[in-house]
Amino acid sequence: MNIPMLDVARLHEPIEGELRSAFDDVLRSGRFIGGSKVEGFEAALARHVGARHAVGVSSGTDALLAAMMALGVRPGDEVITSTYSFFATAGAIARLGARPVFVDIEPAGFNIAAELIEGACSPRTVGVIPVHLFGQCADMDAVSTVAEKHGLWVLEDAAQAIGATYKGKAAGTFGAAGIFSFFPAKNLGALGDAGAVVTGDGALAEKMRSLRQHGGKKRYAHDDIGGNFRLDALQAAFLSVKLPHLEGWEKKRRANAAFYDSALSPSSLITAPKELEDRRHVFNQYVLRVPRRDDVLATLREKGIATAVYYPVPLHRQPCFEALGYRPQDLPQSARASAQALAIPVEPGLTEQQRGAVASAVLEEVGPS
Repeated sequence: MNIPMLDVARLHEPIEGELRSAFDDVLRSGRFIGGSKVEGFEAALARHVGARHAVGVSSGTDALLAAMMALGVRPGDEVITSTYSFFATAGAIARLGARPVFVDIEPAGFNIAAELIEGACSPRTVGVIPVHLFGQCADMDAVSTVAEKHGLWVLEDAAQAIGATYKGKAAGTFGAAGIFSFFPAKNLGALGDAGAVVTGDGALAEKMRSLRQHGGKKRYAHDDIGGNFRLDALQAAFLSVKLPHLEGWEKKRRANAAFYDSALSPSSLITAPKELEDRRHVFNQYVLRVPRRDDVLATLREKGIATAVYYPVPLHRQPCFEALGYRPQDLPQSARASAQALAIPVEPGLTEQQRGAVASAVLEEVGPS
């Protein structure tokens, strides 16, 4: 067996001609930075998620950074976020001289425990970044209620959740802004690094367009100190080809997830991911909780089945954040998730034979009860 987490070549095979044509268009145009390809993708992305504005940037990490710069984050500010996430969420906060304030997760969906946000607020708190982890939205009603009460902005980290919804509304459209990553392994992946910020605030969007070009609206005139956060025309062209296929790929991911839910149900030792009430999960990852996680992982890999651990060390335990003063026993739900979580292949190109082999291998290793 050789079952990868994501077979990009197989995913691209049906649209290879379109991707090559997009490459040729950009090559012939001679316009590799900005221009109509970027503007066209931004407009299509905004329509897809129901946002007024979309600003293409160089990566999901730079989307976080540019959005917080536009929101005015300063050294000494505090920003609340989940400790159970990819490093970029907290890393972008720290890069601006602000302090990430970590809270624990709710165990059913792996997302930020909204009821803990208020207790993490201080006079220095300026905002909260809920992470829509693995393709499912956080409880945005609860997050928004606390943010409004304390006068905080909300920046949604929807890097893994394009297409996900909460009460029918798209991830990324609840707060001041939302960010997406188009890293190749995402549900909508570029052929390299790329990202975007979406917002309903025209002034905020204009600010980010300036910040992505070193803080200047005109050449050699800089209103702010920004960065080089621009989206390449070539990546925008590739993403424009792939965006119309996203919903079809999502349906296949959801079908694979439903198969696993049923196939793995005989084992009481396996906790399958839950699609929570009022939410549409798009399964960027299908993350189980299993006992003896590392043993299960090793056995599956020996059988040629790719697996991944998201995330082996919570952010509050990372060496670079030691100075924040968290203790090893703090935020216990995140610690449990880090010890138990195991992602198995759920990609849209997965065949019935492959997903059946994955489920059988998991059941055989974990056992029925």
